[in-house]
Amino acid sequence: MGKDSIRLIANNKKAYHDYFIEDTYEAGIALVGTEVKSLRMGRCSLKESYIQIKRGEVFVHGMHISPYEKGNIFNRDPLRVRKLLLHDYEIRKLQAGVEKQGYTIVPLKVYFKGQRVKAEIGLAKGKKLYDKRESLKEKDMQRRAEREED
Repeated sequence: MGKDSIRLIANNKKAYHDYFIEDTYEAGIALVGTEVKSLRMGRCSLKESYIQIKRGEVFVHGMHISPYEKGNIFNRDPLRVRKLLLHDYEIRKLQAGVEKQGYTIVPLKVYFKGQRVKAEIGLAKGKKLYDKRESLKEKDMQRRAEREED
């Protein structure tokens, strides 16, 4: 596995359905050893997870990392709040977007980049119901066009 090779662990498909993703950022995640071992086995879920900024630090809430089987006493709470590692200027940009324009920050992907666990987060604006319907129609038309080509 190379230094820049990317291996996807979890993908948040619901975020793409519920939000217009305006801007994306790559962030590191502060984890303990047993959590990394569990992630290597692909045990992660981003459903119902969200991101908050408190006192100039970024935290992900609701990201479920299953306990490592052989971790016994070293395992942590699977739903604990985890710190995301971003540059100060990125945090300021996200903070400004959330405060001024009414955006929200959602986790999109969790993946390994080399040996490190990274999260892709997005500055997003919520979709209305009719926007979701429109997205589904476009997806359906694309599938039909691909089927007709084959």
